[in-house]
Amino acid sequence: MSERQQASTSVISWLKRGLRDGFPICMGYFAVSFALGIAARRIAMTWLQAGLMSMGLVASAGEFAALVLLESHAGVIEMVSTCIVVNLRYFLMSCALSQKLSPELPLYHRFFLAQGITDEMFALCTAVDGWLVPAYSYGMMIISIFGWTLGTILGVLAGNILPAQVVAALSVSLYGMFLAIIIPPARRDAFIGGLVAVSMLASWLFSVLPVLRTITGGFKVIILTVLLAGAAALLRPLEDEHPETEQGGQS
Repeated sequence: MSERQQASTSVISWLKRGLRDGFPICMGYFAVSFALGIAARRIAMTWLQAGLMSMGLVASAGEFAALVLLESHAGVIEMVSTCIVVNLRYFLMSCALSQKLSPELPLYHRFFLAQGITDEMFALCTAVDGWLVPAYSYGMMIISIFGWTLGTILGVLAGNILPAQVVAALSVSLYGMFLAIIIPPARRDAFIGGLVAVSMLASWLFSVLPVLRTITGGFKVIILTVLLAGAAALLRPLEDEHPETEQGGQS
């Protein structure tokens, strides 16, 4: 088999793996975005408008905030500024994920990968051994963004047919998906398990302490991520090892 055929096979393999790993994310996104679509319907958005919003933004907190601002007739500058603040954590995630990319990776791949960064996809991408192959992220993006967009559209079309309790119950699946991501590595490594526990405690303190609870969700995630990740890096630094295997499909 030629090098080009091997590269093509590797790309297809990683794409399939991304589609497989992204399927649970797709289902969780579908449930949450269905509720988003119902909220969009309440402020008279069409299914096309809501679908384009979800396809382009792919951010639950940012989109819910945008709907609140639209309902209050906020200006464009206020809307853009709020969405930037709420979604600032994705900038931090982009910086972290760039360390998983080969220095030889073309610039256009970096732009496309940044568009698909969400909490769940970031967690899976950072768990990949060695360099991150773009085809893996693209597979997750294809199925996850499809589920997010489709759920939003169907939510608009369905309106308020489903009871609020049912919609709330559907969103629980997203938390189950987070548990599925963090529990396996926490069981294998006591240090990671302790870090997860400390993270949960710190997040709870940020939600109850008088001054800290006034911080917005986006800034809260950024502060906690920088502090906890920085502390973990100092306490337990890892060697910078990126095997040159599994490099096929990066161009």
